[in-house]
Amino acid sequence: MRRPFAVAIGLDKNGHIMKNPLEYGKNKGKARAVVKRALITGITGQDGSYLADLLLAKGYEVHGIIRRASTFNTSRIDHLYQDAHVHGVRLFLHYGDLADSVNLVKLIYSLQPDEIYHLGAQSHVRVSFDIPEYTADVTGVGTIRILEAIREAGVKSRFYQASSSEMFGKVQEVPQTETTPFWPRSPYGVAKVFSYWATVNYRESYGLHASNGILFNHESPRRGETFVTRKLSRAVARIKCGLEKALFLGNLDARRDWGYAPEYVEGMWLMLQQDNPGDYVLATNETHSVREFAELAFGYVGLDWKEYVRHDERYERPAEVDLLIGDAAKAKKQLDWEPKIRFPELVRIMVDADLGLLKAAQSRSGVQSEWAA
Repeated sequence: MRRPFAVAIGLDKNGHIMKNPLEYGKNKGKARAVVKRALITGITGQDGSYLADLLLAKGYEVHGIIRRASTFNTSRIDHLYQDAHVHGVRLFLHYGDLADSVNLVKLIYSLQPDEIYHLGAQSHVRVSFDIPEYTADVTGVGTIRILEAIREAGVKSRFYQASSSEMFGKVQEVPQTETTPFWPRSPYGVAKVFSYWATVNYRESYGLHASNGILFNHESPRRGETFVTRKLSRAVARIKCGLEKALFLGNLDARRDWGYAPEYVEGMWLMLQQDNPGDYVLATNETHSVREFAELAFGYVGLDWKEYVRHDERYERPAEVDLLIGDAAKAKKQLDWEPKIRFPELVRIMVDADLGLLKAAQSRSGVQSEWAA
């Protein structure tokens, strides 16, 4: 049975919203140590879940916005769940939507967060070609709604915007830095460029502490199953265990700068700890092709990728981004941030994780594969 989760801020004995639920407890209203409060959009995604891990470990009170659905979509943060009635809970989830500006204003006004991490989006690049209007509304205009909510609510929140290397698109220089011109090649990239400049505009117009993190591809075992790296690691596990015979992919020649997601969310946090806001590239300064990822992933379990990978043109983009590679020198200098997990280790982490998940599932069902034996 899936566990329920908190969807409301703490209430005092009169039923009023408490400005800081952690300031009250079983000591009959005696004040507790005030902690920082963060609000995360997209908390159920890969980055949101790792960021929640990080902030809770640092003692934050964490609030996340989730969309109402008839099915549970909180699997990435289930390990953080505590019953809202238990004393000392520091994770709270709230129903909301980036298309609902009134809800966003009310929520930000009620919470008065110290930091807002805006990670929510329609984030699948290929899918953005199929639903461009929705992508523009949620991924692009959704950012304006958050920024305007901060201004209307009159809060002093520090704001992080999850920008993307997809903004560079048809790259104008190699490697890409904070000053490289944008040339997006998808509705998703276009929406992210809008969000980037909206963040800059509100910073310059209203003095908001608003920063853009231009994050290059970052992966992990929590990556969505429709993204190419996770498709690969899952397929490798299933093929090794005899459950699948082939994997269909699109452009094998596309080259990306791939890093490890938990390290990148630390970079997000560091941006909001600076005295002044700014825009930063987070990247590994290495580029690898989808073909290289496939070769390493299959080779790790003793298989030849050429025997299993098939091409399917349906996974091709109408306009491709051929090469992304970032220079994170500014982040190194000003944030003291640099990646530690490199490409081969990232591939191993993801394949090991999916093999572990599959073996655990087979163990629960009483099925044993040759690999698990």
